[in-house]
Amino acid sequence: MGKPKRNVLAAAEETLTPPATLEPSQSVVRVVKPQGNNLYTCELPNRKTVLLELAQRFRNTIWIKRGGYVLGERYEEGSGDTRADGEIVNVVRDEKLWRKQPYWPKEFTKNTYDLSDEDDSTVGRLPPSDSEEE
Repeated sequence: MGKPKRNVLAAAEETLTPPATLEPSQSVVRVVKPQGNNLYTCELPNRKTVLLELAQRFRNTIWIKRGGYVLGERYEEGSGDTRADGEIVNVVRDEKLWRKQPYWPKEFTKNTYDLSDEDDSTVGRLPPSDSEEE
């Protein structure tokens, strides 16, 4: 038997509105890649990577894509015996609304994703023709 639909809708509704303020242990982070078992490698605004665990209420309900943003909460030092550094407590779904908040990191502007290898790529380009040399 699946989860009740009201739980799914409640989790989705919770992710639509950003909180008014953040706690000191919380920050907006970018998802770098999934690690499996509800663990995600995330990048802090200062480019440091952390391993965050998805909160139980979002598991199998909200899907997180690579390059998306989430609200992470760091665990206190020495607490628990988990390999994760913190927990994903909210998922950014309406990015425009979240970007208007005063706590949105300046480092996460529209063009910050590293695409340095884009110039060397030949994807979508035609091969050089022989007629150019004649």
